[in-house]
Amino acid sequence: MPSQRPHGAVHPGIKWGRFTLRIPGIHVDLTPSTQFQGGLLLLATGGATAPLLMQYFGVSFEIAWTVMLVMFFWVFAQTFLFGDVYSAGGIAAGLPLTIIFLNDFSPGPEAIRAMIAVTLVVSFLFLFFGITRLGERFNRLVPATLKAGIIMGAAVAAFQSELDRLERMPFTLLTAWVVVLALMFSAPFARLPNSRLKMLVGANALLVAFMAAGVVGLISGELRFDIEWGLFVPPLRETLDTLAPWSVGLPSWGVIASAIPIGVMIYILAFGDLLVADTLLKGADKARSDEKLDIDHTRSHYVLAIRNLAQLVTAGPLVMLHGPIWTGVQVFLIERYKQGRTVMDSLFTGTTNFYLLAIPLGMLMPVLGLIMPMLPVALSVTIVLTGFACAYVAMAMVQGNIERGLVLTIGMLTAVMGPAWGIGAGILLYFLMLGRGGERAAEPVAEEDVTESLEGEASYTPPNAAEGERA
Repeated sequence: MPSQRPHGAVHPGIKWGRFTLRIPGIHVDLTPSTQFQGGLLLLATGGATAPLLMQYFGVSFEIAWTVMLVMFFWVFAQTFLFGDVYSAGGIAAGLPLTIIFLNDFSPGPEAIRAMIAVTLVVSFLFLFFGITRLGERFNRLVPATLKAGIIMGAAVAAFQSELDRLERMPFTLLTAWVVVLALMFSAPFARLPNSRLKMLVGANALLVAFMAAGVVGLISGELRFDIEWGLFVPPLRETLDTLAPWSVGLPSWGVIASAIPIGVMIYILAFGDLLVADTLLKGADKARSDEKLDIDHTRSHYVLAIRNLAQLVTAGPLVMLHGPIWTGVQVFLIERYKQGRTVMDSLFTGTTNFYLLAIPLGMLMPVLGLIMPMLPVALSVTIVLTGFACAYVAMAMVQGNIERGLVLTIGMLTAVMGPAWGIGAGILLYFLMLGRGGERAAEPVAEEDVTESLEGEASYTPPNAAEGERA
């Protein structure tokens, strides 16, 4: 019997410093249906960056998948080990910018050291703003036009990166793109009556897209599935010998300096994810008076720094850094949570169970046989959705033709010339074109309206899906 929670209290666990350990089966209920659904979805989407590790770090699939399995552990750790209430994910909007940065380095040790530099810079920023609690003030100092330009840079870079991949798998990728964009963003689909079939398909848009792409890829000969029995044994020693900082060496100060602009951009994107998470959780808190949701930005900053640094020393760097929230999963779990304590005792019940089976399932060879050929498709869908969402979010952040023109200009400079050029030229153009305090922010929206919008979209209407892919 899991620990009982007094009405209106924080869910019990084992406190250690600022963090709280909650053990599955002892502090939270076990729900097998959520475990299988979450485990498979995390493998398909979270593991999508394995091909990027192979491409930029020059490693085998076995090493790349080992890095993914370790990543799954640190994603799970946010909930069960550190006690943060968010559904952990990655900073997906930063992935296209990271790809631009890595393109300046040779694949192999040079690119690995460059990614180590990015990880160190971002981890330092999380620690610094966590200790000083200046994150919100820093976020307010950055004009909306510059933030939107950074996000637009991620959008442009996302679509750029997919052009070459499209030539290699045209039928498979176009099928995946059309299906997922139609289910997540289509206005005609959103206007259909909310039938059980629509809700089911919309709730599993990614899986539906993967299944459709798998069938088309198999028929067209672009995909081949090789199913084997057995267990995947992660080559941890070989992985550390190949990717660990003490194996490839630390990056030079010059490389670290070059990683600062992209590190700042990634931090801004991650802080935006925290604000989205807070909005969602406040709505959940109002719906359930029986549990107090403990939101602590300082703890969240510490957790993100620890997760990224721990990833670095236990399996080497990631191409997509650990982030605070997988928004689509958070919305899905909150909607179930709001149905009452009999459906989900605690929000930690949902977040813990959703990630619990990812590693065991990821070590089964039959599962790997199905997932391996689909990883390029999953990566492509992740990047395209990120680009689509970033594009319309960036344009929605500003008002007026000058601001919109600047957003696109900063985005293009970031995508083509790199993050340093994007930030430097963006600041210069901002003051030349708008002057100090000269921008017209987009029309403010009440926090309650934002919450209702985000949660209403959990019924699988298009806008929520865009936010959902920032995982």
